[in-house]
Amino acid sequence: MAEKMRSPLGTAYGLGSAREGAKEWWSMRLSSLALIPLTLWFVVSVIGNVGADFETFVAWVGSPIPAILLVIMIAVTFHHAAHGLQVVIEDYIHTEWQKLTLLIAVKFGCVLLAVAGMFAVARIAFGS
Repeated sequence: MAEKMRSPLGTAYGLGSAREGAKEWWSMRLSSLALIPLTLWFVVSVIGNVGADFETFVAWVGSPIPAILLVIMIAVTFHHAAHGLQVVIEDYIHTEWQKLTLLIAVKFGCVLLAVAGMFAVARIAFGS
């Protein structure tokens, strides 16, 4: 009977945090910070290759430094995208089965696209 008379604040008071928010917050901030120089490098590099023929661009992608930076950029981009979409889904989808389905689809899709991107870079870098 006493529980029914408590306000929502009284029920939640003293429970503390789940201690999960800070880790997610830092993960998003660090991936955002990593994407800034990676994206700037990528844009400048692609603009620098405007007008180059296909073989020249493939040779650029196959070089060690660009290949490594592309793989890192792909990994960080899809990690950041999956995390951001997860937050949106958790905040705005309220039906549990829809939320779970979308979370699984987003994670699977991001992993699939990241692996495909890394495979493409590796295939160019190491030859077919």
